[in-house]
Amino acid sequence: MVEYSPGYEGDHSCSKGHVLLCIAGELDTELEDGRVFTLRPGARYRVADDAQAHRSRTKVGAKLFIVD
Repeated sequence: MVEYSPGYEGDHSCSKGHVLLCIAGELDTELEDGRVFTLRPGARYRVADDAQAHRSRTKVGAKLFIVD
């Protein structure tokens, strides 16, 4: 379980794979190609190692379940 405070913004892009489930709040994930996806409670995504670098941020905070 990971909780990001309101205003959190990752300081780097990550190329490690994850499985991520948004439990509460909202999380924006920006891919290296510029696409941005917003996760809300119940939304999930998975990405393989070295598949697409991604960076996360949240305006309102987010509670996440992450498997690396």
